[in-house]
Amino acid sequence: MSQIKQVTETLKLLLKQRKLTYRDVAKQLKMSEANVKRLFASRSFSLQRLEELCQILQLSLSDLFTMVEKTEEQLTELTLEQEQELIDNPKLLLVAVCVRDAWSFDDIIEHYDIDQFEAIRLMAKLDKINLIQLLPNNNYKLLIAQDFRWIKNGPLERFMETEVMNRFMASKFDGEDSFRFYLRGRYSQGSITVIQRKLNQITKEAAQLNLEDASLPINKRKHMGILFAMRPWEPSLFEQFRKPVNTKPE
Repeated sequence: MSQIKQVTETLKLLLKQRKLTYRDVAKQLKMSEANVKRLFASRSFSLQRLEELCQILQLSLSDLFTMVEKTEEQLTELTLEQEQELIDNPKLLLVAVCVRDAWSFDDIIEHYDIDQFEAIRLMAKLDKINLIQLLPNNNYKLLIAQDFRWIKNGPLERFMETEVMNRFMASKFDGEDSFRFYLRGRYSQGSITVIQRKLNQITKEAAQLNLEDASLPINKRKHMGILFAMRPWEPSLFEQFRKPVNTKPE
């Protein structure tokens, strides 16, 4: 990604986090909304215009450029220590999930039993373990990618298996916005590779949609769980009838 595109995408993300629209920006810059849209579409920012945008976002130019540098350094997997820190502190894990979903500081303390001072301490802890970069006025820059993966057999995966997956799958999936589908078959390795590629693409698209919806107010977004799973498997009902594999003597 080119540097100017990184600058543009970072500015758009910051505007979403602060719930500022192009109309809001146009009003403060004394421009028309159409001109602001063209500015972002063409990525034709002068240094003066960048500085004005930073003032709206309550950042310095150096803050913006530092954040752009880190855009390509978003974590796609946490360390064992980071995962363990989250598991050891349920409220820290809760706040980590909230910031990953682009909740504002005010949203967190409004919806959960966490007061302002505790929320500040938890956000500072997330900054210390490098999951976010704290910014002025309790804003933040997310340092983990939307589609980050758990460590195989790590603390988060074990937590998800014991505390989340069993309860998640126990549902009848017959409510509004619910969906469950199971399919089995015998596939060639080539077909398996195609399915894996499509599942990975859906994962990335779902992560991107979560990012795009970050500018919407909390009451316009629902907590949703999405589970994709595929592995070599045969139901035990069938497996019990399988004939033993004959091995030829050498």
